[in-house]
Amino acid sequence: MGDAKMEDFLPPYIEGNVMFRAIRDTWSSFSERREALGLSNPGTVENIAREVQKDVFLTNYMFTGLRADWTRPLSVSPLFQYTHSFAMGSPGLPPYGFSTIFGTPKVFMQANLDNDGQLSAQGNYRWTDAFITKLNAQIAPGPGQAMIQVNNDFVGKDFTASLKSINPSMIDGGLTGIFIGSYLQSITPSLALGLEAMWQRAALNAGPESMISYCAKYKGAGWIASAQIQAQGAVSASYWRRLTEKVEAGVDLNLQFAPGLGGGGLMGNGSRKEGTATAGAKYDFRTSTFKAQLDSSGRLSCLVEKRVLPPVQITFAGEMDHFKQQAKVGLAVSIETAPEELMSAAQSPSASAPSVPF
Repeated sequence: MGDAKMEDFLPPYIEGNVMFRAIRDTWSSFSERREALGLSNPGTVENIAREVQKDVFLTNYMFTGLRADWTRPLSVSPLFQYTHSFAMGSPGLPPYGFSTIFGTPKVFMQANLDNDGQLSAQGNYRWTDAFITKLNAQIAPGPGQAMIQVNNDFVGKDFTASLKSINPSMIDGGLTGIFIGSYLQSITPSLALGLEAMWQRAALNAGPESMISYCAKYKGAGWIASAQIQAQGAVSASYWRRLTEKVEAGVDLNLQFAPGLGGGGLMGNGSRKEGTATAGAKYDFRTSTFKAQLDSSGRLSCLVEKRVLPPVQITFAGEMDHFKQQAKVGLAVSIETAPEELMSAAQSPSASAPSVPF
């Protein structure tokens, strides 16, 4: 048998329909022209500024106090390891935490439990090469501390469609929760346009709210620029550039426009304008990484990661707020110990890490 086509499964009266054949021919012509453009996948709307906000900036990596992590890998394929974490003098980290990770090309699971009894878990499942479902859950002592989030991402050749739901429920006789849908499409090899729509309803006695935001991403030779126009007058823009093979730099700008809060303007209804600009750089050395950033509020931050030995890494974080005259310092030590047979298998030329659906 040859390759099966859609027409082979359709009844003759549908296959012979003039309107169906016109739609089919139009779609085939559109698909051929779209394929000829050579468009690539633009990523997701959620990570449209990933190169700046997650790769260059160190906002998500800052910590204070002392921290120690001990990781014990048990397997490489499938990926399986556990970690004991200790922290002192850090308001954002618990004194003790236990986490474990399991991953295969189709399944990824991660869980963390701290000394206060707070449990957070994440699970990803790759249904196909293009469709991934992600589940995040959090359970903490006390009422109203539970949270569940479900993400469904469909990654096409030149687009990404995502649907996210946070605390969805129909227990009270109606739909409540937060639902976010996004779509990002490559228009040319360099330009991608997208939008994101959100619908939320906290309770049945409260009315639903909805909003739409728009975004664009342009990729040049060694640089990427992105912009988002969000609801309620928020605008954000970012610019990332690779200066050399081991040096990256990025700039991010956020503007907030709140109408009706000022004293001037037409009819006495002014607007309050707030903005923050941040610039950062990342340097990759042979055994270390250095990140630094400075924002318009006067905060200067830096992060240094140094691998002193193959299983030992030291991390130093510092932040100085010039306007508030405050300083924060953090020091962390990460140790990874694995059985000798596991290290030998991981260092062999034929070893390869699994493609985990993060």
